[in-house]
Amino acid sequence: MSGWQALFYKEVLRFWKVGFQTVAAPVLTAMMYLLIFGHVLEDHVKVYETVQYTAFLVPGLVMMSVLQNAFANSSSSLIQSKIMGNLVFLLLTPLSHWSWFVAYVGSSIVRGLVVGTGVLLVAVWFAPLGFVSPVWIVVFAVLGAALMGAMGLIAGLWAEKFDQLAAFQNFVIMPMTFLSGVFYSISSLPAFWQSASHLNPFFYMIDGFRFGFFGVSDASPWLSLAIVGSALIAVSLIAMHLLRTGYKIRS
Repeated sequence: MSGWQALFYKEVLRFWKVGFQTVAAPVLTAMMYLLIFGHVLEDHVKVYETVQYTAFLVPGLVMMSVLQNAFANSSSSLIQSKIMGNLVFLLLTPLSHWSWFVAYVGSSIVRGLVVGTGVLLVAVWFAPLGFVSPVWIVVFAVLGAALMGAMGLIAGLWAEKFDQLAAFQNFVIMPMTFLSGVFYSISSLPAFWQSASHLNPFFYMIDGFRFGFFGVSDASPWLSLAIVGSALIAVSLIAMHLLRTGYKIRS
């Protein structure tokens, strides 16, 4: 087993050993959103002509779970290692910054997809879903999880205590997620807020993912793919630069 594979295995095992907290709890949270919003708004909100509101809600909740848990995996692992002092053992190894990046982001993708799959398997009992283009579903799920895993890597390197990481989650990740069209179509918003939503990369991840289920979306899936792909490249380059220079881990 090579170095990056060992680190990847360690990171997957880390969240899997506490699966009740890292997998089951997010699935339960998503189901609460589905039951509450679906029950209250099913007869009052019409998004697409052929799609019920509860069905519309499911892909958004699945993708939201993927993104939040992918971010949480890499960010929480790094901040815990820094605070507990065991990060030094990784620094003593000859692992390259590429190995760190692949292991942390790879394990974040695994956790995000595991949680997302769990939410989807439970949610299909509550709403009929179409799978118009499974390829788009997989592509946006993987790219979104990778993007958030890389962003979590940046946040984990930057933060020096849990309060800072919590602030990053509460004031950056959470607002961008909730304002990305998880619970509504941005076409129902006033013109100004529609324009503002198009500046949010989270919108394109969720909208492209939803297109895979219904074949309809607020933006072209190709545009969404281009924006998400570009964001992933940019964030990944920043994360690898910070790892290469040892930002806040070698000082």
